[in-house]
Amino acid sequence: HKLGPLKILNAHLIAYPTPMNLNYFWNWGSLAGIVLGAQIVTGILLAMHYVSHVDHAFASVVHLMYDVPSGMILRYSHANGASLFFTVVYMHILRGMYYSSGNQPRELVWITGVIILLVMIITAFIGYVLPWGQMSFWGATVITS
Repeated sequence: HKLGPLKILNAHLIAYPTPMNLNYFWNWGSLAGIVLGAQIVTGILLAMHYVSHVDHAFASVVHLMYDVPSGMILRYSHANGASLFFTVVYMHILRGMYYSSGNQPRELVWITGVIILLVMIITAFIGYVLPWGQMSFWGATVITS
């Protein structure tokens, strides 16, 4: 018979009731949130050095890469973090499909997730076009045509 804070710790950390099918696949949603947080932080830091003008956008990226201390690490961590974010989100979706997480009564949760995925894809496209280099230009040309 535990008393006080030990009883609370026991009830919430040791003897916490969990579902039978709880496994490591259930971590993908939390990991997506962590990667999204890293993307937001690196995106804000990148935005501090970005110039949003057609004539100066690419030059501001070059400035970030060569003149800003650790700017190259910042840019590439943001770019690779975007790929990691999509990978983690797709694993999260596959886990949801495997466990039928979109079935009744949670259809609205699944529809909300699909809307978030579409917004995420649009945001990734906008982020890809921002540097306005050759790859950005031709990527935008291919996607929009």
